[in-house]
Amino acid sequence: MDISGKVAIVTGGASGLGRATIEKLVSQGGKAAIFDLNEEAGSALAAELGDKVIYQSVNVVDEASVQQGIDHVMATFGAIHICVNCAGIGPAAKTLGKKGPFPLDTFSLVINVNLVGTFNVLRLAAEQMAKNEPLNEDGNRGVIINTASVAAYEGQIGQAAYSASKGGVVGMTLPIARDLSGYGIRVNAIAPGLIDTPLFQGFPQESIDALSSSVLYPKRLGRPQEVAQLAASIIENDYINGECIRMDGGIRMQPR
Repeated sequence: MDISGKVAIVTGGASGLGRATIEKLVSQGGKAAIFDLNEEAGSALAAELGDKVIYQSVNVVDEASVQQGIDHVMATFGAIHICVNCAGIGPAAKTLGKKGPFPLDTFSLVINVNLVGTFNVLRLAAEQMAKNEPLNEDGNRGVIINTASVAAYEGQIGQAAYSASKGGVVGMTLPIARDLSGYGIRVNAIAPGLIDTPLFQGFPQESIDALSSSVLYPKRLGRPQEVAQLAASIIENDYINGECIRMDGGIRMQPR
């Protein structure tokens, strides 16, 4: 799919991986809708990038909120071709720790935002993609990219909820790709490793250096722009489908 002239929804688009993805798609001639609860950051980014970008305050776990956001995208741009799900949270706690068992409400929240929220957005976006006229002789109508994590494979101590949510993203990639294949909609996932997002702001430099040294090569944190570049490559290559691609510098996470 040629990104130029296409319309994308990016959840978590106000910062981190989502912001980098928005900037990448717009730089290649695309249009984008930022779905994020951070109104200040989302509105500022939309204003910075111009009339090819709109901001919508969307709670990914709320069906009505997502539907309202999608309706606004359709009213503004007339179509949806791309959906990139970057919204996510990752509070950590041991299954059993000094303060007792992992709080069940926290576990449920992580699953709801990272897994249910991802599915909630993509299913409603797919409904609109299916209405598109085929973009090429293969019948291509849309592309969905979800964000997993290396924690889906090598979750660390305290990451039971986060790993379960991202493992779910990995696990649903192929079934959803199969579900949507008849509509000409591709579905893939990216599993980033240690990426230099706002999560690392405030970390002591020695901690960042220690994390960087655990990467096989290159020995540094990944850049959001590198993940965005991979997302763009997936969008452009029509033969990538049903895949979960690790982007981690070869790291294999240790228990802690």
